[in-house]
Amino acid sequence: MQNAKAGESQDEFLPFSKPCLLKEDIDAVTEVLQSGWITTGRKCQELEDIFRTTVGCKHAVALTSATAGMHLAVQALEIGTGDEVITPSMTWVSTANMIVTSGAKPVFVDVDRDTLTTTAEQIEPLITERTKLIVPVHFAGASVNLDPILELGKHHNIPVIEDAAHALGTYYKNRHVGKRGTSIFSLHPIKNITTGEGGIFCTNDDNLAERIRRLKFHGLAVDAFDRKSQGRSPQAEVQEPGFKYNMPDLNAVLGLGQMRRLSQINEQRARIAALYQEHLRDIDGIVPLGVPPHTSLHSWHLFIVRIMPEITGLCRDDFMESLKNKGIGTGIHFKAIHKQRYYRKVFPGLNHLGNTEWNSERICSLPLFPDMSDQDTDRVINAIRETLKQKVSIV
Repeated sequence: MQNAKAGESQDEFLPFSKPCLLKEDIDAVTEVLQSGWITTGRKCQELEDIFRTTVGCKHAVALTSATAGMHLAVQALEIGTGDEVITPSMTWVSTANMIVTSGAKPVFVDVDRDTLTTTAEQIEPLITERTKLIVPVHFAGASVNLDPILELGKHHNIPVIEDAAHALGTYYKNRHVGKRGTSIFSLHPIKNITTGEGGIFCTNDDNLAERIRRLKFHGLAVDAFDRKSQGRSPQAEVQEPGFKYNMPDLNAVLGLGQMRRLSQINEQRARIAALYQEHLRDIDGIVPLGVPPHTSLHSWHLFIVRIMPEITGLCRDDFMESLKNKGIGTGIHFKAIHKQRYYRKVFPGLNHLGNTEWNSERICSLPLFPDMSDQDTDRVINAIRETLKQKVSIV
């Protein structure tokens, strides 16, 4: 699994993330290219099948992105002007963007300061008669405490759709995230497995699955590929206006081999995370996220630390710049949505979110991908130590 060259050169830039692709994955893409059928077909169906098995859900629908999944969910639930959707501000902007473009209003809920996951207790006071959907976020590979949120949704008759973009291979109370309800996974290049771009909509709701499949392909009653005809049925007609979000086989096949290696890929990520945790214990002012007790298996999509300026004398942005100058890539996951320009302008009265804002100013994602060697991890830790020493010497 490891790339022997990953830690050989201290001069080579160490990226924040890199897909875990083998020659067999690339060969599989070549075979699809040579097959004459590169759009939605048998490989896409195989990817949906392996997702159903992995997650333990009834339906899996392959799409061009997780954002497409959220867009279709909002459409399928007929959320629009005057409606509200509760979701954390500590997440990627796509969820809020899809809410806003539907005409609805995002209602941002705060998160736990240590884990960056929200809770039913934080969500409940925000529920009104206009609330039409709750979107909790599994964060960085850890699970949100889902059962109380599902019970809350059931009590108020509000659907819950899990943002599981970070959670492929994550287990909540010994079951895979997404097994009980409806969830959306991401297959973007920085995720634990990738299809180049892509997403999977998982659900146990027969009617919702049927509507998502219809909306993803122009509103037709059949898919781009039919198992019996190996093409599209000639009698297919538009049932309602839809979109063009079907995943091509060219993308799906790239993810198939990775899905079969998912456990091995995530074990490598966990090994690197454990090394980080061990070495960071004696570095003051660099604080990793906590792991929620209900997360029975962490997929380690990200390894996030908080830079504590009151201890290090260094702000997060300067810390990242120093590591970049030392050849180390980092990331920010995420800048709070309600603090971004558009949302500040259009929703000036958004509620104060203390834990979200505190973390948004401090979080930094360290390099984490399966091909990292122990030397790569040591290099990151040494760069952190050097950065902090340089700051002390300057002061």
